Amino acid sequence: MTTFTAINLVKYHEGGHVDSSIFDVVEKTLPEIEPGQILVKQNYMSLDPAMFGWMTPDTNSYIPPVALGDVMRSSGIGEVTVSNHPDFTVGDRVMGMMGWQEYYIGDGKGLNKVTADLPDESVLSVFALPGLTATQGLFNVGKPQKGETLIVTGAAGSVGSIVGQLAKADGLRVIGVVGSEEKADWIVNELGFDAAINYKSDDLAEQLADAAPDGIDVFFENTGGPIQHMIIDKMNAHGRVVVCGLISDYHSDVPAPGPSWLNVIKRRITIQGFTMPDHFHKVPELLEKLTPYVMAGQIKHRTHVLEGLESAIDGLNLFSTGANKGKLVVKI
Repeated sequence: MTTFTAINLVKYHEGGHVDSSIFDVVEKTLPEIEPGQILVKQNYMSLDPAMFGWMTPDTNSYIPPVALGDVMRSSGIGEVTVSNHPDFTVGDRVMGMMGWQEYYIGDGKGLNKVTADLPDESVLSVFALPGLTATQGLFNVGKPQKGETLIVTGAAGSVGSIVGQLAKADGLRVIGVVGSEEKADWIVNELGFDAAINYKSDDLAEQLADAAPDGIDVFFENTGGPIQHMIIDKMNAHGRVVVCGLISDYHSDVPAPGPSWLNVIKRRITIQGFTMPDHFHKVPELLEKLTPYVMAGQIKHRTHVLEGLESAIDGLNLFSTGANKGKLVVKI
């Protein structure tokens, strides 16, 4: 009998450093593939900040937490090796939620066939959750207009870097907030952002004033942190705030207080939170929107690859330290 490795969540994450005590690495036996099922050999899986929410017992969220004892949730890309399903053929390249495991066995619901002639890690970096999130959040929530100014936090991350490049391609002035000078250099000199701000600097207000002399129209929020208040203070009338993530609060028992609503009233600011599970039915439409930018060479990316399934456990801590450079994926 062939076996494969999977990683189950066995204890909820209570904040702080992620360690192996909340997971159980198990060996499973490959079952017979039943009618209507497929077997997928997963090649790469994605690590995303949203996982911190999935590892808590919070049921008042956009998606239920991972049940204790279940395989940890994640998206990935792989190849169909056995098919007893009429919609899938052996050799099909597929992407979707397959979990922290070497093989996916199921009915294929939620899996999409991949036709882009790109390496697996590039597909996960651009056409999977990061690109879909960036496209939905920027265009359908942020509603950018040519000539406006956009600022994005977590700008060197998988979502933020695509948001900035899409906005730049559509004629906006783009400012990125990052956590190191290396990342600042990358988004300006490689990705084409107009300006970068290192949030670890001492003169944030001065940098923000220099980078956005005409104020800010669209704020794409991925991280939270003290600069959030300064950005809201620089928003123009009828500005839009797209709240995608707050990674600085994911390890906190008490979330940091948000900006004053007084600015929201005075400047008639629209603030909208969003999550991709609400929009999975629009994946074909979002890919149709994103693909021309990619094919035109307007979207660059870099991928931070970890080796081996179990590297995912400690890999999650890279989000809190900022040590990852680009989209974080695990090669299985």
